[in-house]
Amino acid sequence: MTHTHPFDLALAADLSQASIDVTVVLDQLVQDAERAASTSVGYPGAVDLDHSAVMGRLGSRLWNNIGDPSDPGGTAHTRVLEQAVIAWVADLLAMPAGERWGYVTTGGTEGNLSALHAAYRRWPTARIYYSTAAHYSIPKVVGILGARGVAVEAGPDGEMDYTQLAAELRRRRRYPAIVVATAGTTMTEAVDDTTRIGAVLDEYGIRGHLHVDAALSGIPLALDGLLRLDDAVGSVAISGHKFLGIPTPCGVVLVRDRIRRIHGSHVAYTNSADTTITGSRCGLAAALLWHAIAVHGREGHRWRVAEARRLAEYTVERINATGWSAWRHPHAFTVVLPTPPIAVRNKWLLATDGPVSHLICMPGISRSQIHAFAADLAAAVTAPPPVPRPRTQTAAASRPEEPHDHHAEPQPAG
Repeated sequence: MTHTHPFDLALAADLSQASIDVTVVLDQLVQDAERAASTSVGYPGAVDLDHSAVMGRLGSRLWNNIGDPSDPGGTAHTRVLEQAVIAWVADLLAMPAGERWGYVTTGGTEGNLSALHAAYRRWPTARIYYSTAAHYSIPKVVGILGARGVAVEAGPDGEMDYTQLAAELRRRRRYPAIVVATAGTTMTEAVDDTTRIGAVLDEYGIRGHLHVDAALSGIPLALDGLLRLDDAVGSVAISGHKFLGIPTPCGVVLVRDRIRRIHGSHVAYTNSADTTITGSRCGLAAALLWHAIAVHGREGHRWRVAEARRLAEYTVERINATGWSAWRHPHAFTVVLPTPPIAVRNKWLLATDGPVSHLICMPGISRSQIHAFAADLAAAVTAPPPVPRPRTQTAAASRPEEPHDHHAEPQPAG
């Protein structure tokens, strides 16, 4: 029987109680999630795919993909499906078959850590460059590695300032560089231009590595041929619980073989190569990713991308029609707007950073939700404040160059 009356989940926190009604607790979790679902539009998790077939068949036992994805042995595992997922994502991104390695991660943060760890092991004196719009995991990874980080300003639209990047690289040209580009920044879904970044590295003859954090936008852009890993890109991290809507945080990391100087030691206890960050990895996540890809294929996922983009375009129109303002990058699911009044934010789960908020039209978000949001916005607002717009082609070059190095360094001689 399903519990239908509100229950204080804090009462379940004390596991020393003699008796806890587990069914009531689980029912309440589900009810709370379902109650919030219709107004949860601020964060990038697709809600249109049905994963129950995998959860029903595989969810009752441990699937441990311990060691490297190519290892053959062990107990119950899904490495063959993991290898298929890696190959599909790598093919989608046009990473050559002869020089790629990867695995299914716990999410974008582990993917970024794995890739940057491999690059930093190869270039231990490198400075790691990332934009101020990069995911919060990037400076965290820099700290974990004990590396020197250089924060490069992003414009109001979220895209990296390449003029400032060039200035920061020029100041430190004696050192190798590890540059993190973002394909889908957290607030505006901006996409950094890897071709321009690679050209700057070439201009100064700087050795190093270019990593792409493509957690949200990697698969949607690649499906339309808008993201390809040219030879300058050494690694990429993608999330599985965002566009593919996997019901557990997960992702894929891909690293070119030339970057992976250390291939991991053999562990006798597990009879496997220790090549991943976590060692034991969730085989169920690999199976869920494989299922989402196998059931829908490239064409099915292209259709999902197109529908989500159409809804995002429609959302911009509906919000602007209220007298409030909104915009989106080309090809983005994310709709950016000035932060709405508190009455709207109390009802709708938006992502907010000071004066700017966003909602994300992920697959599964409906027009009726957008209509409801626009109606609440229209009822709550008077005159909207200005909202940052995408830069012009010359705007990036006009911004002053100010250092944002976490550890200031002198200008090299020569």
